Parts: sequence; structure tokens; C-alpha cells
Amino acid sequence: MAAPTAAGLPDLRPVLARQRHPLVFATVSGAHLYGFPSRDSDVDLRGVHLLPVEDLVGLREGEETVSRMWDREGTELDLVTHDLRKFARLMLRRNGYVLEQLLSPLVVHTTETHAELAALAPAVLTRHHAHHYRGFAGTQWRLYGRTGELKPLLYTFRALLTGIHLMRTGEVRAHLPTLAEEVEEAPGHLAGLIDAKAEVEHGPAPLDGGRDAERVRADVEALHAVLADARDTSRLPDEPGGRDALHDLVVRARTAAGRPAQT
Repeated sequence: MAAPTAAGLPDLRPVLARQRHPLVFATVSGAHLYGFPSRDSDVDLRGVHLLPVEDLVGLREGEETVSRMWDREGTELDLVTHDLRKFARLMLRRNGYVLEQLLSPLVVHTTETHAELAALAPAVLTRHHAHHYRGFAGTQWRLYGRTGELKPLLYTFRALLTGIHLMRTGEVRAHLPTLAEEVEEAPGHLAGLIDAKAEVEHGPAPLDGGRDAERVRADVEALHAVLADARDTSRLPDEPGGRDALHDLVVRARTAAGRPAQT
């Protein structure tokens, strides 16, 4: 299945043009990236901004994280960006979420620095990113247990399959319909759940009684075991690389932004 594109999303560029700090990149994450948006889904914009040098060396505290929510043409938009230095530090942790944002094919704004960051992403991957996906899956599974909603159930499957695929291939893939085809242990009923999610953002999981519920629980437990095995046999390293290259990129981007424009 082909990777998702930004086609069909509202034009988000006017929104980004009003941001306080220059953007390194902005992409769409969340359900649109994961391949199961609903007709009433909000749009999760994620990215990186660049603080001016004086906000880092002076007394004024710069905005390392900027978060905004608003409505545009009937669609709820949620924008979160981190300063480049903070984002680079997050890349060096076992944080799959920021790598999904960085590598999202749903690109709204990009720069050469974005391309350089993306090129460094493979160097920071480790087998310990499996812990991120197991933890995220566990959080969503507990949320599903409290609410019975389909959305956290799909998030559970998405996180586990992304982690398995990453451990086996060294590739960050977040699109659940594609993962359902590529990961052989993916449950066969995922396609039906994805189709059901298209109708409503917050609705109950379409499970028919205790037998379906038990099957779903068994599937989740089995995928946790598959992910643990994939982590133990992965060829990914124990520690991230690319620290010096990321440092150099942050310095170059910051100093270039601080130079006066040539006349």
C-alpha cells in the first residue's frame, strides 16, 4: 500500500506563516499519518522551530516548545513545535514519536535543515526504541479498557506493529494499513476496524461480545511477545549514533539564522 500524502488535507500554509519563530519543518502526525482518520478528525501538526540566538544566551527564556489549538474552516488544528536543539536531544533518546514526525510523508513545510535531520534519523535508532512502542501501546490499551473506544485500540495495534517493523527493518513506519500488510503477525481483522474508524472519531470498538473481546486481548498479548522477540534479535545498536553530526547541524542552523541578510 502506498504511503499517505498531504492530498485531501486543508491548506495549512497560511496557519504556519503566522508562527512567531522560523520553522525548520512542519508535518502532519496523528490519525492522518497512522492511516485511520475519521471524517471529524482533528489535524495534528508537529514540527521544529528555530529560536533566535539571544533567546538562548541572554536572560530571556526562549520558547523551547510552542503549542496552539484553534479551529480553521470547521477543522480543529493542534500545532506543537520544539526548538531545534530540544528536538535534536529528543532524537537521541528512545523516542519514536519525534522520529515519526520528522519522517512523516505528510509534509506541510520543509527546509534543507529538515532534509539533513531526516538523513540523520537512521543513525539514532536503537533496539531500545522497542520500549517506547511497548510503553505507548500499554498506555493506549489501558485507555481502551476504560473507554471501550475504537481509537485507542487502533493506536495500540499501530504502536506494536510500528515497533516490530522497526526492530526488524530499521525503518520507521507509522501507517497502520501498510503495516497490516507487511507484518505477517498482524491480525486479519484490522482492516475492518480501520474501516469502522473512518465513520467517527470517538466511537465504540465494533466487537461482538466476549469472544471478540478475548480475541483482541489475545492478539495484543501476542504482538507484545513478538515485539519483545524482535527487540532481542534486532540488528539495531544499543546506543544512538550521530550525536556529533546533530550538534554540528544545530550550530550551523542557529548561526546561519543569526547572520544579517546579504544586500
